[in-house]
Amino acid sequence: MHDKTLRDLTGYRLQRTTGTAMQRYKAVFAEFGLRRTTFSCLSLIIDNPGMRQGQLGEVLAIERPNLVQIVEDLLNRGLIARAPSETDRRAYALTPTEDGHALFARTLAAVQALDARMTRGLSDSEIDTLHSLLDRLQGNAEGPL
Repeated sequence: MHDKTLRDLTGYRLQRTTGTAMQRYKAVFAEFGLRRTTFSCLSLIIDNPGMRQGQLGEVLAIERPNLVQIVEDLLNRGLIARAPSETDRRAYALTPTEDGHALFARTLAAVQALDARMTRGLSDSEIDTLHSLLDRLQGNAEGPL
């Protein structure tokens, strides 16, 4: 049967699972007025206050025009502040605001709750194995085919 063939294709199953999961995560982020990329940017800025805008783009592999839009969105919502870098006056340093910390904490809690639902029934060991396998699959996908 054709369906069995598709179930045996790891990449196909991964794509279907990822598609379903991404829809659910997208809905969680939308509850807080965020997208995956804005959440990722806010997370990095919180973990690395003073990070330069260029560094943020490099870490997340976001092209400059897209990054400018994301940073402007975070600035306009009062979630981050931007000031000239103390080490390089040509660059901007990004820092989270209290509102940014608060929104991130609420969003992270909702994402963690969804994550717990997504891994329901898996032991800690199985989750560790899943993470390891996903890392290897990602490495294989990024490497030469």
